[in-house]
Amino acid sequence: MKTALITGASFGIGETFARELASRQNNLVLVARSADKLEQLASELREKYNIQADVIVQDLTASESTRSVFEVVSEKGLAIDLLINNAGFGDYGTFTERKLEKQVQMIQLNITALVELTYLFLPQMKARGEGGIINVSSIAGFQPLPYMSVYAATKAFVLSFSEALWAENKQTGVSILALCPGATESNFPNVAEFPQSFSEANVKLTSAEEVVKDALSALEKNESTLVTGGLSNQLIVNIPRFLPRDILVGAVEKQFKPK
Repeated sequence: MKTALITGASFGIGETFARELASRQNNLVLVARSADKLEQLASELREKYNIQADVIVQDLTASESTRSVFEVVSEKGLAIDLLINNAGFGDYGTFTERKLEKQVQMIQLNITALVELTYLFLPQMKARGEGGIINVSSIAGFQPLPYMSVYAATKAFVLSFSEALWAENKQTGVSILALCPGATESNFPNVAEFPQSFSEANVKLTSAEEVVKDALSALEKNESTLVTGGLSNQLIVNIPRFLPRDILVGAVEKQFKPK
C-alpha cells in the first residue's frame, strides 16, 4: 500500500481527500489541530477500509511544527508517497482593520508550512524515483483580491511555487500539482468571517468530492495546474490575461467591498 500525508485533514477538502484515498486502499497520515476529529476519522477509515491511519496532532502555524511532523513520520518508519498540502485559511476585510496576528498566521500556514513540508518530503520521493505532491492553491491565486489581500497573495505564491517545482521535477518521477478550487463546499467562509450577504449570494458551490477526484486524476496525468469548478472559474482565471491590471483590480474591489 502507498501512504498519503494530508494536512488540514479534519474537515473539508482535506477530510474528503482522506476518505477518497482510503477507499483506494492508501494508508494515511492525518495532520491537523483537532485531535478528536482526527481520531474519529482515522478510526472510521481503519475499520471501513482495513488501512493504516496515523494521526499527528499539530498546529502548523507554530514554529518548528513541520519538523515535528517529519520526525514523527520518520520515527514510525513511514515512506510518504503522496503529500497533500491542504491546510490553509483566509480572512475577509480591509487589511488594516483585520488582526495582524491572523494575517501572519495565514502566511505561516498557507506558505511557510507548505514550503517546509515540500522541502522535507520531496527529496525522499526523488530518491525513490516516484511520488506526488498536491499543493492546494485557489482561483484567488490568479489575481489580487482587495479585502482578501493576504489570502490571495499566499495562493499566488503557492501557484507559482508549485508550477515551478512541476517543471523542475518532470524527469524525476515525482508529479506536482497546483490545485486551484473555486467556491467549494467547506468551512472556509466561516473561518474567513465572510459577511452574511456573501453566504446568501447565489454562488454555485463545487462539492469537495468533485474537487478531490479531479485533483487525483490530474496528478495521475502529471498536469501542473488544475482549476476546478467548470467554465465560470476558467473565465475568472483567464480574464486577467487580457485586462489592464488597474481596471481588473478596480472591478474586483467593487465586487468584494464590504456592504
